[in-house]
Amino acid sequence: MSDKTNTLKYEVGALLYSPANTDKLLRQIISQRIAPPYSAVLCLEDSVGDSAVEEAERFLLGTLLKINLISQSTDKYIPKIFIRVRCPEQALSLYKRAGSSFRVVTGFVFPKYTLSNADAYNNAVREINKSCDRPVYMMPILESNDILSLTTRIAVLSQLKEKIAEMGDLVLNIRVGGNDFCSAFGLRRNIDQTIYDVGVINSCLTDILNIFAQDYVVSAPVWEYFDTGTSDAWKKGLKKELKLDRLNGFIGKTAIHPSQVAAINKALRVTMSDYKDAVSILDWNCESSGVEKSRSNGRMNEVKCHTKWAMKTVALARTYGIIEEKPSVPKNHLDLVSVKR
Repeated sequence: MSDKTNTLKYEVGALLYSPANTDKLLRQIISQRIAPPYSAVLCLEDSVGDSAVEEAERFLLGTLLKINLISQSTDKYIPKIFIRVRCPEQALSLYKRAGSSFRVVTGFVFPKYTLSNADAYNNAVREINKSCDRPVYMMPILESNDILSLTTRIAVLSQLKEKIAEMGDLVLNIRVGGNDFCSAFGLRRNIDQTIYDVGVINSCLTDILNIFAQDYVVSAPVWEYFDTGTSDAWKKGLKKELKLDRLNGFIGKTAIHPSQVAAINKALRVTMSDYKDAVSILDWNCESSGVEKSRSNGRMNEVKCHTKWAMKTVALARTYGIIEEKPSVPKNHLDLVSVKR
């Protein structure tokens, strides 16, 4: 993986979801109400009715045109923009119809990416990249029933990894459809529960991470509660799930409401002690020893075991910042320390 792609894959972060047939994303960009960084996805799939697809496509193309004009005439923050399509043919069509406005699109999100459509989606991305003067990326979503089913899961995931590997650096993230998995069982977590409390879903997520997380950034399932102005229970639940996301190996999360972006970004920040250890590991110059005491806390750093962790930690710190832990104040009072970019 190239250095540019290796950095970019961590920058997707909070992916703000927006139906393609509304001007929500455009208004967010114009108002600049969301503190960066964040990414955005314009959805043509399950947020748009079957009879409204053509109209939604026209609306999406108009949105891209307006965002392109904004990007050229102002210094407003423009997020990385992705298009969630219904089929491979739609991706090719939109690329051709968007013309010069496609320059604001980073890539495509492919829902229900599985063995029956993987080749077609891959070929669509290859065709687009043949004529585009920059990389156009893909982010497949793992959410089909053959992945959820225990009888087919490992075989399907293993074969899907081979299909995804064919695309090399053009794959930014692997995304996971947690709500689709829950839907198959008629399950839904409450505001004080996490996806990891749902046993059958937890099992599936663990297997996805086991097969993909060593080689790819895997994004966590969406949290479906957001700010209504009446309670902060949604935020407490989201923070709890984000903590478990990071612990288990997920990086980033789809946001269904702007209020979720800040919490997701904060969860992606790195503690100062982790950052110092990561830099120390990557700057290791002692040939006689592969182990040393952490400079900032009482733990062991081992260069062979912790190098991959260190690379990921530094990449996240450069994008999302560092949290300095002050032992003299309670843990919930943390100061953000800027990092050189």
